Amino acid sequence: MSPDMETVASLDPDWILSPISLQGDLQPKYEAIDTDWAFLNLRSVPGMYRSIQELGEIFDRKEQAQKLVDEFAKFYKEYKEKNRGKDRPKVMILMGLPGSYIIATPNSYVGSLVELAGGENVYSDEEQEFLTVNTEDMKTKEPDIILRAAHALPDQVVEMFQKDFAENDIWQHFEAVKNGRVYDLTYEYFGMSATFRYPQALEELQPILYPESEADAQKARDNSDGAQKKAKDSKATEIYEEQKDGR
Repeated sequence: MSPDMETVASLDPDWILSPISLQGDLQPKYEAIDTDWAFLNLRSVPGMYRSIQELGEIFDRKEQAQKLVDEFAKFYKEYKEKNRGKDRPKVMILMGLPGSYIIATPNSYVGSLVELAGGENVYSDEEQEFLTVNTEDMKTKEPDIILRAAHALPDQVVEMFQKDFAENDIWQHFEAVKNGRVYDLTYEYFGMSATFRYPQALEELQPILYPESEADAQKARDNSDGAQKKAKDSKATEIYEEQKDGR
């Protein structure tokens, strides 16, 4: 990401806020202009709320920030009880990009949501947010569930996943594929940075990770089909091309 710092400086901001994932690239640029800046941890829901507390300190909004933090603490305390004592399914998360995909670890936002929901990421021993891994290595992990998320141009990504899983024979040897436990996730809920839509994301994960009835299993399949349709109907590529052409 390379913002035009002349344009940014001309706006004369008091503060610039950016995700911590971009700190290495952006901090030197922010230091070169006369403004204050902060980097927010949006890699997880708890990280987002820690950042909210920090913003409360910075902008003298401690009471409002603490109210949001308390609401999350109450929500999560109740949510945890849903799956207490249940066996944790092994999950592999593919983050799709136009033309390729990478593995999302627990250090990514999508990975943190799965951990929050009680899933066990098969790449939990990695420090990076994302990994480039070949399918042979993925097969050695033998996940119970494969989740497919989309970053940018979801209409292209969902078609790429469908084509690859249909034509790349190695997928047919995964137990998750044999058992029909491959799911597409709604791209608005499972992005690169934490948002206040995390309750909807956790609700979508619940029947996927812990189906307790055929109705739950069907709901998981229906949600996946709905995520595919929403991605295809997003017209993301068309919108991107129009913006690129200045239309």
